Amino acid sequence: MQQTLNTTLLIIGGGPGGYVAAIRAGQLGISTILVEGQALGGTCLNIGCIPSKALIHVAEQFQQTRHHSQGSALGINVSAPTLDIGKSVEWKDGIVDRLTTGVAALLKKHKVQVIHGWARVVDGKTVNIEGADTRIQCEHLLLATGSKSVNLPMLPLGGPIISSTEALAPKALPKRLIVVGGGYIGLELGIAYRKLGAEVSVVEAQERILPAYDSELTQPVLESVKQLGIKLYLKHSVEGFDSGTHSLQVRDPNGDSLNLETDQVLVAVGRKPNTQGWNLEALNLEMNGSALRIDQRCQTSMRNVWAIGDLAGEPMLAHRAMAQGEMVAELIAGQHREFNPTAIAAVCFTDPELVVVGKTPDEAKAAGLDCIVSSFPFAANGRAMTLESKSGFVRVVARRDNHLIVGWQAVGVGVSELSTAFGQSLEMGARLEDIAGTIHAHPTLGEAVQEAALRALGHALHL
Repeated sequence: MQQTLNTTLLIIGGGPGGYVAAIRAGQLGISTILVEGQALGGTCLNIGCIPSKALIHVAEQFQQTRHHSQGSALGINVSAPTLDIGKSVEWKDGIVDRLTTGVAALLKKHKVQVIHGWARVVDGKTVNIEGADTRIQCEHLLLATGSKSVNLPMLPLGGPIISSTEALAPKALPKRLIVVGGGYIGLELGIAYRKLGAEVSVVEAQERILPAYDSELTQPVLESVKQLGIKLYLKHSVEGFDSGTHSLQVRDPNGDSLNLETDQVLVAVGRKPNTQGWNLEALNLEMNGSALRIDQRCQTSMRNVWAIGDLAGEPMLAHRAMAQGEMVAELIAGQHREFNPTAIAAVCFTDPELVVVGKTPDEAKAAGLDCIVSSFPFAANGRAMTLESKSGFVRVVARRDNHLIVGWQAVGVGVSELSTAFGQSLEMGARLEDIAGTIHAHPTLGEAVQEAALRALGHALHL
């Protein structure tokens, strides 16, 4: 016999958006049920952000050790290292396990009922759980089903054709890997595999890697990719895979066909909202392209049906989903909130790392703003030198009339950690004088932030 559960808030999806919404709702005393078909933590914790950063760290450590085995300028010499990829994956899985277990504990602490199963929407107030003979009635339905990798019809997954999911849990390392897609996912994993010892090629249809970012910002990454020995096939389109010869068939800019021999092909051409398989059609909600249309409160076109995170389109970032989830819980609790952040940081964990917060010079120009654009190179930063990494810079974009900062960009070692300072300065409406007048600790990479602001004002000290 089917059991019926009643709750104020029902959340479909236990990724960063869904679980944060559930925790905040629990804190606010809202009766909450969260349904998740796979592991808590969603793509981010299980097969995305966290495992990829773990693998990137393994790759960096291995490469550094190999570098020292060839005699380094630091005076450190070791014998040539070997890699036990099974142990590396085990370490990565341990981190994922600790984090997902932590999420489960937090949900339990805040009295959120977690149901492991596949949700199937009946209407805006009713959801069935497949195979569990359970029906849930709710006042508010929060859709947080995330996104999935975009597949290419000419490269069906299976065997040597893999997605980022398989790339993050290798049983063995391929001798040769071709990455299809030169965006952040493809490059993060391509660089990691190269450092782990694979021969890596990247095939990208656009004329440059990381096409979503401007060429000045991506230049240091391009130089690093070439230095690592990664082959680039830019403006090349993929036609298919020949399993007999183990080669990827691509077409060059002149229209000629090439056969690139490889052991594995990683398809990393982006992600799309996960709208299939849970009967979303029953709600007949307004769409925005392939994503759900939402307003500034994350409400869909149906009253009391909310959508957050990747399901609601770009930017597909875990931290955006988390902020939206927290807000929706507070709205349901009767608070007055709107989702209107000044900026959401985007970070690429390539080598070197890349950060964009707010408007780039091109975006500021397109918005009709007259801006000062100023950069400070890490080559003039003492901390960067001690980290053996002098490539890259910090760039600030500020209005010429009142010096209000509208954007920050950085490329260099460890710049992902500067994203917090960038985001805060934009949210707090900082001007160039505020950043230039804040004493920054020495020696840190953050000094380049102050120096970029000083340079915009015409008096950089260390340049």
